[in-house]
Amino acid sequence: MSAADGIFIENCERILKHGFWDTAYEVRPKWDDGKPAHTVKLFGLVNRYDLTAEFPILTLRKTNLTAAVDELLWIWQKKSNNVKDLNSKIWDAWADENGSIGKAYGYQLGIKHKYPDGEFDQVDRVLRDLKTSPQSRRMVTNLYNHADLHGMSLYPCAYSVTFNVTGRTLNAILNQRSQDMLVANNWNVCQYAVLTHMLARVSGLTAGELVHVIADAHIYDRHIPVLEEVIRRKPFPAPSFSLDARTRDFYQFTVDSVALANYQYHPLGQKIPVAV
Repeated sequence: MSAADGIFIENCERILKHGFWDTAYEVRPKWDDGKPAHTVKLFGLVNRYDLTAEFPILTLRKTNLTAAVDELLWIWQKKSNNVKDLNSKIWDAWADENGSIGKAYGYQLGIKHKYPDGEFDQVDRVLRDLKTSPQSRRMVTNLYNHADLHGMSLYPCAYSVTFNVTGRTLNAILNQRSQDMLVANNWNVCQYAVLTHMLARVSGLTAGELVHVIADAHIYDRHIPVLEEVIRRKPFPAPSFSLDARTRDFYQFTVDSVALANYQYHPLGQKIPVAV
């Protein structure tokens, strides 16, 4: 079976069995009917995905890789904070009348910063270091800018990535403050696996390991029946991943640059409610 399926099942079983319920406390998220969206959670999950072995996409349910990559490129390539630049409606609930989500996500990556060798935004700094000083231990991006939190519609969940090169292998650590396990877990894993492959490709490296650190890994109360049904399923083998071999410029990648062969998955069978 897919290694990602095994990791997901183990995580969810641990949360359901050993997690902490917040039902005795007031919570910010609400369901569409206005009722509080409570969760059961675990603190400090750490998952490791070997990108040399397989692509870490779930087969227990479909992960829409095209939409996930579109959002990834919206943030990392377009460096946009406007939902009009996105081909899905996943951010519409947090956008204002002009489509902006404020000083969040792509906005932060597009800010230029002064360095001894010039001005770069965070993405271009990483791209430069991967090519000119790949053994650097300073390749870190951070979206959690406290000076701008007041201007964000939603504080960043996946907020920091550390890149590290070992020999000719690019590894990455994704830090996430909060994770909705059913809705967003594999979505984010796939996004940052793709990002690691893309940055490795344009830097003449090979994608190695993605480490995912989650501070608050939670399952919403209304998701539990769906999740329990999902993790009882028999997983399929992982599909084969490919990235357009002709692209050597990060800013030339598109959603069509990414492909999966033999992706088998179980249909979810129902719409998942999202707490806002």
